[in-house]
Amino acid sequence: MKNNSVEGYARADEITAADAAGLERSCNAADTSDGIVQAPSSRGIERIEVRFHGNGFEPHRHDTYALGVTLSGVQTFQYRGSARASLPGNVIVLHPDEVHDGAAGTDAGLRYRMLYLPPERLIEAAGGSRGLPFVPDPIIADAQFRQCLTEALDDLEAEPQDLLLDDLIARMATSLWRHADGKGGAASTPRAQEAVRRCRDYLQANTDRTVSSEELEEVSGFDRYTTARQFRKLLGTSPHRYLVMRRLDRAKILLSQGGSLAEIAADTGFADQAHFTRHFKKTFGMTPGRWMALRRSA
Repeated sequence: MKNNSVEGYARADEITAADAAGLERSCNAADTSDGIVQAPSSRGIERIEVRFHGNGFEPHRHDTYALGVTLSGVQTFQYRGSARASLPGNVIVLHPDEVHDGAAGTDAGLRYRMLYLPPERLIEAAGGSRGLPFVPDPIIADAQFRQCLTEALDDLEAEPQDLLLDDLIARMATSLWRHADGKGGAASTPRAQEAVRRCRDYLQANTDRTVSSEELEEVSGFDRYTTARQFRKLLGTSPHRYLVMRRLDRAKILLSQGGSLAEIAADTGFADQAHFTRHFKKTFGMTPGRWMALRRSA
């Protein structure tokens, strides 16, 4: 696997590094402080720029595809049992619900941009005719894929226009399938897809409370085990984790508005502040306080 281990990152491909220059020039090269810049969300797609030194993120997992480009430094992380290292210009692909961490591989620090693509956007792009692609190699050298992500991540101050976003999602889907291993790509039946969409909408509408298996059985029309299997097949995660993630999405908004941890925990359906902090750290790889400190410094 080329340049996909900590031992191999010193053999950087100069052409690959140069391909990242366009996106890197759109960043403030003089700013080397640690921080996170978060763009406005579009159709549930989040986009961020991250700068840090040392260990940035503890082991965590998302319920989306994490797709990004390393801009400068060496991006190291543990993923599926192996140490990985990405160089400037490489594309990063992390599958939903796969545990990973994140660190800068050298003292010079790290800068990268990432977008978080909900699995349902890929299902929509395929017209419901395919399932979810699994890309076994999390570090890819692919000029077309990189160009697509560069366009998606170029302007973090504004939301992409609808026509551009449609094109970008379609191109990202094509790129993911080009590198997929061909497993797990079978589509759900139209009935199952509609049942999962109803469950998704129901969970989104009830993020402030506990939702029971009996409720989702009634919403989906399937038994609880079929509901769970079909939900994961279509959305890449379990109904329970999807509900927790939507709570945390709302919590991040409330944090940025200056709410206290105790108030946010109560408002977003967590048992208490400790429960909220524990889930936040498992999901984002840092505590809410650390996340806010990085947001303020960006």
